[in-house]
Amino acid sequence: MQTRLADEFRDSQEGREAEAILRQCVHCGFCLATCPTYLATGNELDSPRGRIYLIKQLFEGQPSGQLTQHHLDRCLGCRACETTCPSGVSYHRLADLGRHWLESHTQRPRGERFRRAMLLRLLRRRGLFSTLTRIGRLARPFAPGTTGAIPRRGDPRRPAPRHGERWLLLDGCVQPGLAPGINGATARVLDALGISVEPVAGCCGALAWHLNDPATGRADMRRLVEQCQAGLDAGAAGILSTASGCGASVVEYGHLLGDDPDYAAPASRVAAAALDLSQLLARHIERLVPLLRPLADPRLVFHPPCSLQHGLRLRGTVEALLTRLGYILLPVNDAHLCCGSAGSYSVFQPELAQKLRADKLQQLEAGQPPVIATANIGCQSYLQAATATPVRHWIELVAQRLL
Repeated sequence: MQTRLADEFRDSQEGREAEAILRQCVHCGFCLATCPTYLATGNELDSPRGRIYLIKQLFEGQPSGQLTQHHLDRCLGCRACETTCPSGVSYHRLADLGRHWLESHTQRPRGERFRRAMLLRLLRRRGLFSTLTRIGRLARPFAPGTTGAIPRRGDPRRPAPRHGERWLLLDGCVQPGLAPGINGATARVLDALGISVEPVAGCCGALAWHLNDPATGRADMRRLVEQCQAGLDAGAAGILSTASGCGASVVEYGHLLGDDPDYAAPASRVAAAALDLSQLLARHIERLVPLLRPLADPRLVFHPPCSLQHGLRLRGTVEALLTRLGYILLPVNDAHLCCGSAGSYSVFQPELAQKLRADKLQQLEAGQPPVIATANIGCQSYLQAATATPVRHWIELVAQRLL
């Protein structure tokens, strides 16, 4: 795509990066067929191609304001378009550049600014969020309609580290409050395989980054890099994530902090050491099989989060693991489409998000599964709020079968 940068962008790092990405796009339109918001609205400005044109106009100096911001806000950031794109366009990076520029040059309504600031403070403060979650669980019998997004707590027990092989385990910011059983299950399964985990607390930075606060996002990333680097220096074999949304952020640290002279090298080291849990278990799957009890009902449906299949490009990895462990995976139409959660998206775009969730649950529940499995706390919470079918992280299902 031919681009003529405006003078204010011509010599900037952001302008050069945007131009390089824009030149990759051949405006073929393949991305339209896999874009959830375009399929829902039929408006090309709600498609990757349409948004790319809007961002192109912005970097060429044409008037850009609330209209462009509106359509970029409606993007889920699911990255299904990147999986589809034959030219390898890094759409999410281009969208970030456009969003961040608009955020600093376009005034949002006061009420929306307040909501965004409060959400950012709440979700990144683990202690406060966990306290509110406990209150929500206590209130569930009295107000079930307002607390449905809080999944079951699960079993948070973790064996004490006792093995020679040690991995750092990202605790995250909201997962310890919403579903501490996920990382508890991870620790128990890995312990049975002779692997110990050590928790790393703190937000990965994705929340602030996608709420268009890159300064706060990078500050969170630096703090996590410091902790992870200390753990790696102390002999940890690598870094594990059980929330694919966090994992998709951490593997990009080398790029996101690449212009920071103090953190560029450590960030690249952390990114290279990070794995999704499924990648580690795939190495030990044959050792894990005999450690599990047989299944009474092997039927299962799996919802692959967008961050797993499009961000980390691990499509089919968890499914292969579950199949080897004896589960019968029920088919799901349009498995590549987003459930509507997308971090804070469901808060700020509720109408579109709820439509996507209803469509997703219709496909997931078509075979009447006894349980829905997934790999990201955001998807788990959002789906559970609208269905009576249990929605669980897949590692919890595995852990409950340990002999």
